[in-house]
Amino acid sequence: MTIAQERDCVLCINGGSSTIKFALYAQGAAMKRTLSGKIDRIGLPGMYLSFRVPLTRRQEKVMIDDERTAPAFLIDWLAQRIDFSCLKAVGHRVVHGMHYDDHQVISPSLLEELRRYCEIDPDHLPGEIDMIGVIVQRYPQLPQVACFDTIFHRTMTREASMLALPYRFQDKGLWRYGFHGLSYAYLLERLAHIGEGGEQQGRMVLAHLGSGASMAAIRDGRSIDTSMGFTPAGGLTMGTRTGDLDPGVACYLMQTEKITAAELNSMVNHESGLLGISGISADMRDLLALETTNSRAADAVALFCYRAKKCIGAYAAALGGLDALVFSGGIGENAPTVRARICAGLEFLGIEIARDSNLQNSPLISTASSRVAVRVLHTDEEMMIAMSVLRILKLPIPAFSFDEDHDHAGIDQRG
Repeated sequence: MTIAQERDCVLCINGGSSTIKFALYAQGAAMKRTLSGKIDRIGLPGMYLSFRVPLTRRQEKVMIDDERTAPAFLIDWLAQRIDFSCLKAVGHRVVHGMHYDDHQVISPSLLEELRRYCEIDPDHLPGEIDMIGVIVQRYPQLPQVACFDTIFHRTMTREASMLALPYRFQDKGLWRYGFHGLSYAYLLERLAHIGEGGEQQGRMVLAHLGSGASMAAIRDGRSIDTSMGFTPAGGLTMGTRTGDLDPGVACYLMQTEKITAAELNSMVNHESGLLGISGISADMRDLLALETTNSRAADAVALFCYRAKKCIGAYAAALGGLDALVFSGGIGENAPTVRARICAGLEFLGIEIARDSNLQNSPLISTASSRVAVRVLHTDEEMMIAMSVLRILKLPIPAFSFDEDHDHAGIDQRG
């Protein structure tokens, strides 16, 4: 199947810890999505590729013996369907941007620098670098842009960015960076079009709740704090990640269980969170279905909601109040039970949700009397990547538009 393709297109690639998403945008009066899809369950049984073009949705089984070959497979698959000579550029979601204040055109020196960051984020960066490398090898003249998740949070206050370690480690790059920045940037653009009053330039908490989960405190359109820190493993309880963890626990496990740093990293990132507590699944859908008959599934759901509720309260304190709360990500968009439990008891902050609107996953789920607007919004990191690529390359930027034709059926497995 060949995709009908216009010139001046931007290809966006969004690599997560278990998913590679992609989207092709044609540049015109507005950015038009002509192809999108993902490779899901990377490294797990049942890996598959699904894609859609306007009015069409298809799914294919992906036969890949080694997850490290997924980047090459995807570029091969795309090259059979689109004309790479029509591309203006390729934009990549790159999770860790360390000291950078803006997205960057990819160069050999930047790639070398990113390789040095792999120890900080071994679950995302190696695959993202491999994807960039495949395109460099096959299309060396095609511009590529690294769109960093961390850029959004460079506005955080100094006290929110610091780690309470000996000061000398700050010079080695040990700071709280924050992630999911492309998602949060998109949500703010969306709110600028649909929000009212204090929502647009007020005090808000954005909650990206998926397999990877985080929250951000926003004041006047700028991030002042976020739950993830030096790596994407910190903050809220997640699908397979611990979230915040007493450092004494790590020391205890290394001493008593004799586990190595690599084994500890694997435990914290791949064996913990909802999966570790339940012993069943990292998928919130599975746990909600089982919680009435399985106490460990119930414990996992309860901890997820409790940690999220605490984070909202903490950020309301940091912001000095709250004007809006936005749920996004696969769980945030599709799990009304989780949203209801997170919001229960937060009436003192002015949060009241309407039962029927919440059950229907409506865009606005707060009651008419709620002092805080509570919204459910689909995020679109690929659109944000495309717009960022055009800006960095100083190309004409079309009017911002929102694609309402999304598949809301599943829990987001991106990191």
